Amino acid sequence: MRRLLGAALAAAAIVTAGCGADGTSSAPKTSSLGNYELTAAQALQRSAERADDVTSYIASLNLDIPDYKEGPVNAQATVRYQEHPRLAWEITLDRSAVNGNEVPGGVRVILFEDVAYAQIEMLKGLLDTDKPWLKIDLKQRPADRAKVDRIFEQFRSADLKSNLAMLTASKDVEQAGREPVGGVETTHYSGTFPVEEALRLLPAEQRAKVTFPPGGEKVKFDVWVDDEGLPRKLQLSEVQTGIGTATATVFFKSFNEPMSIEAPPADQTGELPEEQVPSLERFEVPQRG
Repeated sequence: MRRLLGAALAAAAIVTAGCGADGTSSAPKTSSLGNYELTAAQALQRSAERADDVTSYIASLNLDIPDYKEGPVNAQATVRYQEHPRLAWEITLDRSAVNGNEVPGGVRVILFEDVAYAQIEMLKGLLDTDKPWLKIDLKQRPADRAKVDRIFEQFRSADLKSNLAMLTASKDVEQAGREPVGGVETTHYSGTFPVEEALRLLPAEQRAKVTFPPGGEKVKFDVWVDDEGLPRKLQLSEVQTGIGTATATVFFKSFNEPMSIEAPPADQTGELPEEQVPSLERFEVPQRG
């Protein structure tokens, strides 16, 4: 049975990409900040402003695609993000399965602004290298590596600040009650935001890196915000992807804790050969059992 490693790699990317139907709620539209009552829209604005103070975080991602043609897809990943001393992402694919069958091999990506490092177990037998890591220069990549580029660009667009800024474009957000997330009390907000208007809220350089697949003009979202104004959970549902309709969920586990994301040692890193660029979307993994 055919398996798409590209779908699993895109698990972290889906968090910021998707178009869905309108969503409404009959829950109260306000939450409190001391003695002042915030509307749901004001609460989202406050959360977007609080995100400006976040310089690092750890998050877990979950992607479910129940209608994939080969069977339900589930992928889980861990993301670490830092702004200092160097802007960097570290994405580890913790689990990926299609129709209940685990896809073998691990995936780990370290992404800086212009350089990516990939550790992909499935590539070891396909590329002529004994190095555990592959270095990919994103500034000088030829056109025939565009598919790999898009995967890394999507990882880069999974940005807390961009997500929250886009939510503030919502015209129908409403409060959906109080709920604990990871042991932290939060307020749940639900709504949609128009894609074009939301993108206009981003700086031009960020706007170019955020990708929404076709399928609609609005994104449906649910976000759980703690009493400090920071999101603890963000969910996008009815997300249209190239392989099916997804539900993507991110749990933010920590903010502004010391972090050090560094490039792998030079003696463990090889260059990705120009003539051996694989098409990740076309990897085949035998069905188990």
